Amino acid sequence: MSTGRPVGDRFRRFRDRLDAGTPAAGPAGSPRTGRGGRRRRGGEELRVPEAEFTSYYGRPILKAPVWKWDIAAYLFTGGLAAGSSLLAAGGQLTGRPALRRAGRVTSLAAVTASTVFLIKDLGRPARFHHMLRVAKPTSPMSVGTWILGAFGPVAGIAAVAEGAAVLPRRGLPGLVRRVAPPVGHAAGLAAAVTAPALATYTGVLLADTAVPSWHEAYPELPVIFAGSALASGAGVGLIAAPTRQAGPARRMAVAGAALELYGAHRVETRLGLLSEPYRVGSAGRLLRAGRALTALGVAGALLGRRSRTLSAVSGAALLGASVATRFGIFHGGVASAKDPKYTVLPQRERLERRRAAEG
Repeated sequence: MSTGRPVGDRFRRFRDRLDAGTPAAGPAGSPRTGRGGRRRRGGEELRVPEAEFTSYYGRPILKAPVWKWDIAAYLFTGGLAAGSSLLAAGGQLTGRPALRRAGRVTSLAAVTASTVFLIKDLGRPARFHHMLRVAKPTSPMSVGTWILGAFGPVAGIAAVAEGAAVLPRRGLPGLVRRVAPPVGHAAGLAAAVTAPALATYTGVLLADTAVPSWHEAYPELPVIFAGSALASGAGVGLIAAPTRQAGPARRMAVAGAALELYGAHRVETRLGLLSEPYRVGSAGRLLRAGRALTALGVAGALLGRRSRTLSAVSGAALLGASVATRFGIFHGGVASAKDPKYTVLPQRERLERRRAAEG
């Protein structure tokens, strides 16, 4: 993604002169402007218009991300795949087959959708393959491609193993029927080990760009995405599993909601001016909806221990909250790249702090 060039010294001096009320042309004290450029002859006040952060020599300061809705959907499905695999591992280790089965099947479906969205953004399937030819630890995109490439096969094996029970008991199908469960268990645990990296690397990927409100939120984005992944996986368990098997899903819901709400609160309050894109417009509406749905989902998960209907409603609310949060973070970053003030003013503040520290 092209990030454009920074504001130049000439541009900053011009803005500083406007902010100070100095005219952009004409010497101070001339008959046209009066002394200091503040009044004309006869005492008429000359008001200098407020500086408008629109462009730099007729060009945008930053090139806004060209990513569309499919990348926002990719952020959600990747987290859903990771959270569902953790749910499946919890069901596997605690003897809850319905929870295990729901988590494995959902994980495979979600990681397949993630791969489709990523390839769609890359333009050609061959580009995904080409990214696997080189490993660059310094590139979040390269690392993420390898994480996705490692997670997908083991998630697929674990999900396919769930169908072994329908095979005949004799002959080659019978052998597959006996071998598939232990292989599926090993694959499911391998997917769960990879899941935290899959859930959080997209937050690192966004923060590694020059988009102001993403870049400045580098400590919070992985936390938000980890919480969103846990909450969405918990939603799957609450919808698909009987209430007597949904204990791990309820605990995941509480943990995921805590992380997600904490991170979202931080990006909306800690970043100063760069928090604004997360509070207004479509991003603000989506993040507020995400908070409301998260609270509803956690409350339903805790109160609906004996109600399958209430558990399913709370699970749907958690899934909706994850979608709203991911799309809200996405739109907030795009909005910050489109408005030059989110690039210019934080740069000024950093420059002033540096000068004050040196002085």
